[in-house]
Amino acid sequence: MEQYSTPSDLTIDEKATTVDSILRYRAERPTLPLFRKRSGSHWVTVTAKHFADEVDAVAKGLIASGVNPGDRVAILSGTRYEWTVLDYAIWRAGATTVAIYETSAPDQVQWILEDSGTTLLFVENHAQHTRHIKVIDEAPALKETLLIDEHALPTLTKRGAKVGDDELDQRHANALSSDAATLIYTSGTTGRPKGVVLTHANFLAETAATRDAVGAGLAEGKSTLLFLPLAHVFARVVAVGCVENAVILGHTNDIPNLIEDLGEFKPNYVLSVPRVFEKVYNSAKQKAYDGGKGKIFDRAADTAIEYSKSLDAGGPGLGLKLKHALFDRLVYGKLRAALGDNCEGAISGGAPLGARLGHFFRGVGIPVYEGYGLSETTAAVTANNETDQQVGSVGRPVPGVTVAIADDGEVLLQGPVVFGGYWKNQQATDESIKDGWFHTGDIGKLDNGFLHITGRKKELIVTAGGKNVSPAQLEDAIRAHPLVSQCLVVGDNKPFIAALITLDVEALPGWLERHHLPADTALADVAKNESLLAEIDAAVKEANTKVSKAEAIKKFSILDTDFSIETGELTPTLKLKRNVIHDAHKEAIADLYT
Repeated sequence: MEQYSTPSDLTIDEKATTVDSILRYRAERPTLPLFRKRSGSHWVTVTAKHFADEVDAVAKGLIASGVNPGDRVAILSGTRYEWTVLDYAIWRAGATTVAIYETSAPDQVQWILEDSGTTLLFVENHAQHTRHIKVIDEAPALKETLLIDEHALPTLTKRGAKVGDDELDQRHANALSSDAATLIYTSGTTGRPKGVVLTHANFLAETAATRDAVGAGLAEGKSTLLFLPLAHVFARVVAVGCVENAVILGHTNDIPNLIEDLGEFKPNYVLSVPRVFEKVYNSAKQKAYDGGKGKIFDRAADTAIEYSKSLDAGGPGLGLKLKHALFDRLVYGKLRAALGDNCEGAISGGAPLGARLGHFFRGVGIPVYEGYGLSETTAAVTANNETDQQVGSVGRPVPGVTVAIADDGEVLLQGPVVFGGYWKNQQATDESIKDGWFHTGDIGKLDNGFLHITGRKKELIVTAGGKNVSPAQLEDAIRAHPLVSQCLVVGDNKPFIAALITLDVEALPGWLERHHLPADTALADVAKNESLLAEIDAAVKEANTKVSKAEAIKKFSILDTDFSIETGELTPTLKLKRNVIHDAHKEAIADLYT
């Protein structure tokens, strides 16, 4: 069994918790800036003392509300500063945070509340509370629900005014690194979600390992704006990692105005999932085409990719340098400005990014360091960085982690960041952890220690002819077209590979104008337009050049609707829920084979 390890001498004290850092900062460096939070139209700095005092006040309110050590307290909210305050306050009180996506369906919320035995629930606003009121009222262990937008934190602060510091200190003294810090429920693409139990030791090992692996991105005084959902392990580790390493953190959930927020906040690093980087690239390309500068953008993109590749092969020649400098003035500088003009790099996780985008952004001057991990591994187990990068890979193991490739190609993992099991689900734990190895379900390969993820075991398509096809590579290539929103490759037990494709409605207005079509043309009519079909057909043929003939897409269908989180067809991190899509569009799939 091929394997690769990165050594580490890190040890986590049995009494260490995630709360230690904020208490240390308050005592030793009270004016240290830890956060910037929006106040009206401005971003104001939050010091270590202010944050720790706020956490203590809310934690006292939790204690006054009857929260005991080990109790589960749930947060159902979008990404915001209060989420992180509550998270640390729950830990300060010795309890365990249960993370719930704001986009979760009522039946998912019901299962999480019941399975976790949540006793206190925080909901962001009245609309969310109304949506879930029935399951909230029926949750067997739930004693109280508080709304963040309706003064939950001030209410707790007032409620806990008579709780003494000695109670907080005693709970902290009794806490162990092996205590459960959080339950993060898997997205549940098949079956009921499972509660991943992550301990304080898992978080501390992860933040130390990623600090050593990523380097400059987690250097004290740097900044990042967090817009991923905090119910996801990636965003959660970003938040804890920023606090542990004194990186200034901002929060926003205003995705439609994200570019404006980035421009105001001016982060040093952007942390996101691949679909966001795809959207940045596709939007820039479509805007260029809409403005009659499509050929310039294409040449600029090709030059950026060529320039990036040259960095791994002795560096660019004079001609390439001159071309790169020209396009830097015409194109690349505008892309950097869109991210706040202060961005030194980006970190991508949650799904494969792909070499195409990796080389493009590095060539533009915004290197994207791709990593890999799962909820069960407290996020990243491998990572690229500025001194050790192989574009197209997800990097080498972070310190303390061993990656192995099983005989069937499955990626296996060991290390202090790997969880110990699922909440009250020994069967699932035994199925995933065997002989000390966590079985990820991902298929991959090692190249000089760099891990390449090539697909998911459960996503492998086996055609009627017995050909194994991993859909991710084809889907990634087709999504590169600016008119494409999503792509689902199908063909399990079928005679050939096919695809369902959805259109990006944000890219359509300019395309309609260029093709002299009414702005209100129905999406169903656009999907049948011969010119559009020809463009998508070209994108499919280009994707087919990356695979063998037996793996190539023979037919495709353009849907008149998009996949979304709201319909349950995408996870909150924009991954395809294949079984849901297959069921929702079974007629369209059947039509591909008639």
